[in-house]
Amino acid sequence: MADEKPAIVQTDKSSEEYNKSGYDGMTGAERGRPQVVDLNRNVTARIQNPLAGIPRATLFKNVEDFAYEAGMAEHIPLIQKGALVAQNPPDFEQIAELDEDEKAALRNEALHKWRQPWSLYFTVILCSIGAAVQGWDQTGSNGANLSWPRDFGVPNEGEGATDYNTWIVGVVNAGPYIGSAAIGCWVSDPMNYYIGRRGTIFISAIFCLLPVIGSAVAQNWEQLFVTRLLLGIGMGAKASTVPIYAAENCPAAIRGGLVMSWQMWTAFGIFLGFCANLAVYDVGDIAWRLQLGSAFIPAIPLLIGVYFCPESPRWYIKKGRYDRAFKSLCRLRNTRLQAARDLYYIFAQINEEAAIIGKSNYLTRFVELFTIPRVRRATLASFVVMLAQQMCGINIIAFYSSTVFVEAGFGPLQALLASFGFGLVNFVFAWPAVWTIDTWGRRTLLLFTFPQMAWTLLAAGLCFLIPEDNRAHLGLIAFFIFLFAAFYSPGEGPVPFTYSAEVFPLSHREVGMSWAVATCLFWAAVLSITFPRLLRAFHPVGAFGFYAGLNVTALVLIFLFVPETKQRTLEELDYVFAVPTRTHMSYQLFKALPWWFNRYIMRRKGARLEPLYQFDSAVAADQGAAVVAVKGGTTY
Repeated sequence: MADEKPAIVQTDKSSEEYNKSGYDGMTGAERGRPQVVDLNRNVTARIQNPLAGIPRATLFKNVEDFAYEAGMAEHIPLIQKGALVAQNPPDFEQIAELDEDEKAALRNEALHKWRQPWSLYFTVILCSIGAAVQGWDQTGSNGANLSWPRDFGVPNEGEGATDYNTWIVGVVNAGPYIGSAAIGCWVSDPMNYYIGRRGTIFISAIFCLLPVIGSAVAQNWEQLFVTRLLLGIGMGAKASTVPIYAAENCPAAIRGGLVMSWQMWTAFGIFLGFCANLAVYDVGDIAWRLQLGSAFIPAIPLLIGVYFCPESPRWYIKKGRYDRAFKSLCRLRNTRLQAARDLYYIFAQINEEAAIIGKSNYLTRFVELFTIPRVRRATLASFVVMLAQQMCGINIIAFYSSTVFVEAGFGPLQALLASFGFGLVNFVFAWPAVWTIDTWGRRTLLLFTFPQMAWTLLAAGLCFLIPEDNRAHLGLIAFFIFLFAAFYSPGEGPVPFTYSAEVFPLSHREVGMSWAVATCLFWAAVLSITFPRLLRAFHPVGAFGFYAGLNVTALVLIFLFVPETKQRTLEELDYVFAVPTRTHMSYQLFKALPWWFNRYIMRRKGARLEPLYQFDSAVAADQGAAVVAVKGGTTY
């Protein structure tokens, strides 16, 4: 056995094959690790580095075996140095094998975290264009809703309006979300498997280009509905892939800030869509056709730009193409040492995942979203944040702001101008999250902004009770809607897609993100179908009050079921989601909540909160080694 070259473990091996392979024949204790955390039941909430504690000679031998099997023998010295850094990141200054330039690069990585190579930023820009396509597609129908129903003989307001027509308008507007939730999200997993992240984005861009042009030349509402269903296929596949692609390419320290560009640039796309609605307002009967068709513009640079980006290194590793993964990482990191470090660390952690995941296909991976404890907790958390995005009520404004403002007494042009203001606020206030999402954290942003969204939405609804001849009527409605958007944009705006893209293990990342995006877009479809009828039945006061109540419900769900993920590598999140749900809930209810009450309500500055997670010093330099572990708890 000592003379045999160990086999590299792939993520699609069964756990039995994994345990028989030479590379992982050693237990954690035999590698020198005193304790291995159970990735299904991490009751101590301990976050562990899979390389920590391995003796240097063993680590170097493992690296040699990996390099020979991967066809990267010429890189052995470099990967060995990278493995030493990955084994104990805080102590890289003590590694004798590193020269001064390499140490300086690692220092800069911590001190200047935004100093990244151009290829990484180009990739993020490309992902941002993909998000802008998503936003523009959403708002084209917003302005068009004022015209196309009457042109197609299904007016939903004024003379000839009926309940049936209201449902038709809702269903047509929901077409992209129905197509996404039913087809687009779910085809992204096999597409990612066979053609990679970039190929999937390219195909989805085609579906975001041609159906948009088709919607502009539709001759009846049935044709318009079909084109919007086809658009939904592209939107679903793109929304399921782009955030994953960005998350897998970005370093942990700035992953949230860069991946949240999905929502920020979706907001920018919404803003551009409102600009386009205004630009063609006065062109006559074809205005609504131009409003729908203009969304083809950002799809073109997405189609062209995607093949100038590097493929996801984690996708290459999943496929066993380690040399290509290394080349991608060299384009995405500042130095070859950092690329070698990340290559071997990702490889080591994926081997840890393989031990609990085993062999799977598309169907079994979907079933395992609900059966493997570590994956099930990620499924629950992503479901909550995605559902909350629809519960908060932002899309009743994004989809129907023109209709809402007309209900408030605005004229058609005034309604479009007010919608333009909403889009501008939505985009501008997304910028703070670039910095706060990785400092304050995903969970903190959500817990702060949801109460603010609840009262601002309720206030906007109550302002409809002000008499229309009072000058405060229109001004206050617009003000509270804009304030609502200002609270949404840095919180529930960027977090759901960022969060869902990072919480699943690599083996289940595509199907997990498909689940999360399908959840979001299915409920977006429900909202789009039901809101015109809800508005007709409840009037604006009741409709806005209903969604204000849903904000409070979403706040409770987030508090109980959504763990924090900031500044952890994608692989380290395995340990976060190995903490049983009941342990997490118990901590939040009986430790975090009483501490918050004492600190901020009773103003007791001496109140102290016992941390939930215990970080190994080899994982996180900023936390140190001594953090109190959670006691007790059971699996969920």
